[in-house]
This record gives sequence, structure tokens and C-alpha cells, in this order.
Amino acid sequence: MSVDELALTGLECWGHHGVFEHERREGQRFVIDLVLGIDTAPAAASDDLSATVDYGSLALAVKAAVESDPVDLIETLAQRISEVCLLDSRVEWVRVTVHKPDAPIDASFKDVALSITRSTRSKTQEDPL
Repeated sequence: MSVDELALTGLECWGHHGVFEHERREGQRFVIDLVLGIDTAPAAASDDLSATVDYGSLALAVKAAVESDPVDLIETLAQRISEVCLLDSRVEWVRVTVHKPDAPIDASFKDVALSITRSTRSKTQEDPL
């Protein structure tokens, strides 16, 4: 089976994540990029939305995950988002990038971003370090 890549980039969300009280109170913008490893051949052959990942529904689920329950770290938020993406059994792996362009840094900067990659393989199936 081949693995193709479906990308959803620039999903803007409002969240109350961060270690500082004012981040929790006021909230801030988070921008999410996703790349999903999926086999698109069944959808291409059938031209049927039910044969693939519905990226519209996925966007809403990810947005809801970002806009719920505040956490301190973008690492925790990225993990939460990856778990939402991997709920669909057709997703073999996901690369999540969480951008925090308005992070409270006392310097001029363009963006803070964290990217993680997670797969459906369990730890026991992965190669040992």
C-alpha cells in the first residue's frame, strides 16, 4: 500500500495555553499545520468522500482540541492534536506543527513553532534506540 500526504496548513485557532497567567486569561492565536500519511487510492478510485479523510471535519476537530482545556506547553498541545488526527484508522502517521506567533518573548521574532511526528505503530513495534 502506498502512503500519500494530505496537508492542511494555516488553521487558525484561539487558545488559552501557556505558562503565564496572562496567556491563560487573555488567550492568543495558534496556527496549526498538519500533514497526514494516508492511502488515497481508494478515494481516487471511488470518488467517494467516505473513502478518505474528510479534512473539513478534521479541521473542526483539531480547532476544538486547540480551543479546549488549556495546557502549559505547546508540546502537550501538539500531542493532543496528533491523537485527534490518529483517531481515523486510515491515518498511518501525522506531522503536527503548532505555531505560536504571539508568544510572550521580549525580542523581535516572527514565530515559535514545534513540529512532531506520530504514527499508529506502537512502541513495541518501533525499532529500539
